[in-house]
Amino acid sequence: MTEPAVLFQREGRVAILTVNRPDKLNALNSQVGTETLAHLETIAADDDLGAVVVTGAGEKSFVAGADIGEFAGRAPFDQREAMRFPRVFDVMAGFPKPVIAMINGFCLGGGCELAMSCDIRLASEKARFGQPEINLGLIPGGGGTQRMPRLVGMGNAMKMILSGEMIGAEEALRIGLVDEVVAPDALRERTLALASSIAAKSPLTLRVAKEAMRASEQLPIEDGIRYERDLFCLCFSTEDKAEGVAAFLEKRKAAWKGR
Repeated sequence: MTEPAVLFQREGRVAILTVNRPDKLNALNSQVGTETLAHLETIAADDDLGAVVVTGAGEKSFVAGADIGEFAGRAPFDQREAMRFPRVFDVMAGFPKPVIAMINGFCLGGGCELAMSCDIRLASEKARFGQPEINLGLIPGGGGTQRMPRLVGMGNAMKMILSGEMIGAEEALRIGLVDEVVAPDALRERTLALASSIAAKSPLTLRVAKEAMRASEQLPIEDGIRYERDLFCLCFSTEDKAEGVAAFLEKRKAAWKGR
């Protein structure tokens, strides 16, 4: 049997997806995409899982780009077919549950795009980031030209994508490409602690909060504020809002129902 390209495990209410191609620095290929999408479908339907952590096997790499071997000999229409929807980047970005990238090494090309598709990015001090497609006569194809400017600003995105140069974890933190940098031996503990804390919240409210924030990437500020207001008011119809307020007033831990 073919070894799984993506490993799935549970830790409490957190699902951990690990790209399992360490001999290829966890490069993305069609098998990784197919298996990731299947796992995400399972996680979305599982009420016992409240958050997702995505990482790479081994200590060297999160995901070091696409498997370039799959590009050889492809005609434009072949590549178009290979990039048909749904794509893992877009499903990850629109996933109903919080997704955290645990970046433990090289985070390049499609790997950087995968990380940018996540909601939160935690990185090891040893992590390295880049969009080196320009060096192959290509441009990013997993949303990099669209998501990176929204995260780091147009100038920083232009610099990374047009130069193809790599940056370290501290520079990635400075420009907003990652949200936290920790020591390599503390990365897993810190990431799972954050994921567990998030997964303990109301799953319904998490979904609504994500929907409101993702909308900010597409809506003018006035429309976004109106959308937020409507979603805020909608929360008043939920059992979790009633439970959350009661728990606060009674000084106890809330027992979320997801309704």
